[in-house]
Amino acid sequence: MKNKIIPYKITQAQIYRSVASSTAIETGKPVQEIELQLKRNRKLAQTVGLASKSNDPI
Repeated sequence: MKNKIIPYKITQAQIYRSVASSTAIETGKPVQEIELQLKRNRKLAQTVGLASKSNDPI
């Protein structure tokens, strides 16, 4: 009988921490500072619309 393997769920927080720690190693900045910057930039990016949604002429 095979053992059932339960898939591991990766959270958004784990992705932020992974990217931040990798960047911290390369830049020498604190992980927490980079993690906050990533979260801040994500919130700002959500408020930006696509150019195709704009009513402004090109």
